[in-house]
Amino acid sequence: MATPFEGITVLEYAGFVAGPYCGRLLADLGADVLKVEAPGTGDTARSYGPFPGDIPHSEKSGLFLYLNLNKRSVTLDPSTTTGKELFVRLAAKADVLIEDSPPGRMAELGLGYTQLQGLNSSLVYVSVTPYGQTGPQAGWKAQHLNTFHASGEGYTLPGGATYAKFPDRPPVAGGANLGEYDAGIMAASGTVAALFAREFYGHGQHVDISKQESTFGLNRLMFTQAESEGQVVDRTRSYVYGGIFACADGYVMLYPREDRQWKALVGIMGRPELAEDNRFLNRASRIENANEVNAIIAQWTANVGKDEIYSLVAPSGCPVGLYADSQDLRNSPQLQSRQFFQEVDHPQAGQLTYPVRPYRFSRLPENAPNPAPLLGQHNQDVFCGDLGLTSGELAELKSEGVI
Repeated sequence: MATPFEGITVLEYAGFVAGPYCGRLLADLGADVLKVEAPGTGDTARSYGPFPGDIPHSEKSGLFLYLNLNKRSVTLDPSTTTGKELFVRLAAKADVLIEDSPPGRMAELGLGYTQLQGLNSSLVYVSVTPYGQTGPQAGWKAQHLNTFHASGEGYTLPGGATYAKFPDRPPVAGGANLGEYDAGIMAASGTVAALFAREFYGHGQHVDISKQESTFGLNRLMFTQAESEGQVVDRTRSYVYGGIFACADGYVMLYPREDRQWKALVGIMGRPELAEDNRFLNRASRIENANEVNAIIAQWTANVGKDEIYSLVAPSGCPVGLYADSQDLRNSPQLQSRQFFQEVDHPQAGQLTYPVRPYRFSRLPENAPNPAPLLGQHNQDVFCGDLGLTSGELAELKSEGVI
């Protein structure tokens, strides 16, 4: 059985995280994703770590290697006359174009949606920008820190139990470019929808993705509460008791909200008499004596491992969670049993372990992904094999900085 997007060709003219993550998700579905990179330097993600051995190398960036599994790479400068001609020829053959240039820039190059639509009416043209293609802020430049806070999400972080433990911390951005991945997911969703619509209507369309809106869209409840109830959700929200507790090897979350949960927890702690203590007899009294509740829980957790706490408390019905670090996840029996991590051998970075797609198709084999491409690895295949250039022409274009 063919992969869902077998036969779909994607031209990716985007860098860093959001656009490439969109391309990665489509590649996971079987699309042929051709990544167009700047001659000499390539995608900016190539300069971001982590790097094996902590030695920077443009072909060994952990960020780039993860985001670009299952893709091919060509180098091309579409701002040159010949580069533009080659880009147009590639776009004419593509089903999808992903780009993240500032609004209007692609049109200035003669590569805007309207211009390319005249050559390829079935093209799904996906633009991923900080604030979208229209509106008074469309032309604003922004990094992840800007768009994340512009979404309102940053105003709530660190919040809840974290705020209770670290009340002096200022608002923070989502770690590991969280908002960029939000935008990549939304871009991939919009692309799939536009491809589906093409099956009915016979033509492509422009998919306009705003990074700000992508993250904001995940917090609609927060906005609704403010508009309808006047309840402003900010970092000061917190558990009245319970929350984050340090344990022997990390942190756990415990929240014995209900009477039965408190009774179960203190029994597990070896102090069942606390369930009948007037200071903690019901939720109201536990709120009144919240500091004592937390001190009692903290004294117990300090000498117990997070896995043990979780295994003891979870069956009781008391809310509990452990804060897993990357090593915990790597060694997780659940993730290992589902083969979520797979070894991929890269010609420069060597054999590394990667998280792969988080879903399974019952009628498809789980093949190991192909490694991220080297910069311009497929120039010969694409420009000579697909577009018909000669090796001499290719060498000349390289010497001119076109590829």
